[in-house]
Amino acid sequence: MTGNALFEPYTLGALTLSNRIVMAPLTRNRAGAGFVPGDIAAKYYSQRATAGLIISEGAQISQQGQGYQDTPGIYTQAQIDGWRKVTDAVHSKGGHIFLQLWHVGRVSHVDLQPNGQAPVAPSAIKPETKVFVNNSFADVSEPRALEFDEIPGIVADFRRAAANAIAAGFDGVEVHGANGYLLEQFAKDGSNTRTDAYGGSVEHRARMILEVTAAVAAEVGAERTGVRISPVNGVTSTDPQAQFNYIAEKLGQMGIAYLHVVESATGGSQEVVPFSYADLRAKFGNTYIANNGYDVERAVSRLTQGAADLFSFGRPFIANPDLVERLKTAVPLAEVNPATIYGGGAEGYTDYPSIAAVSCA
Repeated sequence: MTGNALFEPYTLGALTLSNRIVMAPLTRNRAGAGFVPGDIAAKYYSQRATAGLIISEGAQISQQGQGYQDTPGIYTQAQIDGWRKVTDAVHSKGGHIFLQLWHVGRVSHVDLQPNGQAPVAPSAIKPETKVFVNNSFADVSEPRALEFDEIPGIVADFRRAAANAIAAGFDGVEVHGANGYLLEQFAKDGSNTRTDAYGGSVEHRARMILEVTAAVAAEVGAERTGVRISPVNGVTSTDPQAQFNYIAEKLGQMGIAYLHVVESATGGSQEVVPFSYADLRAKFGNTYIANNGYDVERAVSRLTQGAADLFSFGRPFIANPDLVERLKTAVPLAEVNPATIYGGGAEGYTDYPSIAAVSCA
């Protein structure tokens, strides 16, 4: 495996990645007071800096954008300063890191919202899901539909958060348009029944994610902007191929750095509904990051076919800080302790050993 292109450098915008393996965003719920990432986060990310690119856990762009307790933000100076410790630590190890910009929309709870307000959404449709709040899982709260004149403020929040990320030392940002959160809620008709310029047609439902991405790219540069989507995961849609082919084509025309695609259902079947990721990739025309259930063999096969450029791994990075080396040398992967994924301290976060540590034990 040592000679295959998966472990060779790749050029992404102005960056030269050491390999084609990406650490996917992973919510870990360990932010401190003020939703500030602490020193332990710097250690966690630096341990995984051998990934060609790290994409951070989602960072809410405002308090309104928060959907789970103890997730970090990127809208205060203290949060910027906390993230600076993370980026400095990753860069000191020779790594590259993007920050994921997150607004959860309707996937939230009144106890997390400013002044106990209702979560916002494109339409007042409550999803059947739960969030982690007050140290337990609870049903999401009833959302309210955003007023038309509120939408520019959210676009501005994304733009400001992108600027804050660069101020914190990140190499770029990823706009979170996947997994049932706000931008996907606008894109899919299962959650968007609006009749104004942000609802109805394919073009109108794409407007929010395209406006946000354009604003972010204008602020930090298209070459430092990526977008994550999940065409058939999260919210249901009657026309995912048409919807996301259109989005991918428009994002490609913006010249952004990459499109990060959750293929099929997260952690589930790879054949949820018929969908051509080849068409999506062709419409976008730039760096394509494939995600969901990849191992070395499947990644190498897709790479050989020219079906993707980079491959992101999520859960394997939790228990394997040196995942790249393990994949390269076919060393068995350590198993994740599910009890320590969300919240807590060092246990299940920074105490998973590397191959070298195990060998010396």
